Amino acid sequence: MKVEEIPDPAVYRLSFYLRQLEAFRHLNRNTISSKQLGEALGYTDAQVRKDLAYFGQFGHPGIGYRVEELIARLKKILGTDKDCHALLVGVGNLGRALLTYKGFPRKGFHLVAAFDSDPGKIGRRYGELEIQAMSEIVRAVGTLRIRMAIVAVPPESAQDAVNQLVKAGIRGILNFAAVSLTVPEDVFVQSVDLALQLEQLSFRMSLGTIQNSLAAPM
Repeated sequence: MKVEEIPDPAVYRLSFYLRQLEAFRHLNRNTISSKQLGEALGYTDAQVRKDLAYFGQFGHPGIGYRVEELIARLKKILGTDKDCHALLVGVGNLGRALLTYKGFPRKGFHLVAAFDSDPGKIGRRYGELEIQAMSEIVRAVGTLRIRMAIVAVPPESAQDAVNQLVKAGIRGILNFAAVSLTVPEDVFVQSVDLALQLEQLSFRMSLGTIQNSLAAPM
C-alpha cells in the first residue's frame, strides 16, 4: 500500500499507541497484546491490528507485541527516531509558552531559533534563545539545519510568515493561527485551532441537552 493511501485517522492513532506504549514501558511491561493496548486507549483490538497492519507485521505468535521493539518501529514510522530542529515564529503569550514547553525535547523536537516582527522583542532572550528578526530566517534555516516551523502569530500575519518560511526551505509547519494557509503541494501544514477544539468539547458536553430538545414534541 502506498503511503498516501493510508487513512489519516490510522496515522493519527499511531501517536496515541506510541504514547501508551511508553507508559507501559515506564511500568516495566515487556510485552503487550492488541487487546490490552486497545483497551488502554478506548479502541478495539481489531482496530489496533488494522492500524498497525498498514505499516507491516509487528506481533509475535504467543507473545503479542514486544513493547520496546514496537516503540522503536513506531518512532521510525513517525520520523521521531532522530532529533529534529524546529523554529518558532511569533513570541507573544502563546509563543513564550511554547518556548518553555518541556514536551518537545522529550519527543525529539528542539526549538533552536525564534523570530518576531516586533522590533521591541528582537534581541530579547527567553531561556537559551535570542529573538531574531524575520529577515534572519533564511540564514538560520541553513545554518541550524531546521526542518520544521511553529507559527504562533495573529491570523492576519500568518500567510506572510508562512511565505517566508517556505522561501527559506521549511517543509513542515505547525500552525496555531486560526486561518487557512496556502502552501505549495510539497509543504505540509498541521493546524491547531484551540477555539475549535473548545467548541467541539462544548458540543459534547451539551449533547444530552440537544438530544432532549430534539426529542421534545413541537
